[in-house]
Amino acid sequence: MQKVAFKMKLKPGFRDEYQKRHDEIWPELSALLRTNGISDYTIFLDEETSTLFGVQLLSGQSSQDLGATEIVQKWWAYMADIMETNPDNSPVSTPLIKVFHLD
Repeated sequence: MQKVAFKMKLKPGFRDEYQKRHDEIWPELSALLRTNGISDYTIFLDEETSTLFGVQLLSGQSSQDLGATEIVQKWWAYMADIMETNPDNSPVSTPLIKVFHLD
């Protein structure tokens, strides 16, 4: 298993909507993530900067690698109004470098 982390940016004022949409995540999207080896996926929010920090355990692809699938494309379009996105609606995502881990 590999642990990866990345950051994304939420548009100011959309914390509650972001939370609501993830509380109601589509079952087919959750299934796609799990089927592709993504587990223990957590997203944290720094409310001061509206920065989202995602952490995933991977035994396969990262969620960012599933962008060609129809369901991920639909999710990106659904989230585009509340996040900073690229022209294809994918979230602007920056990988984070691990500098410490306590086991």
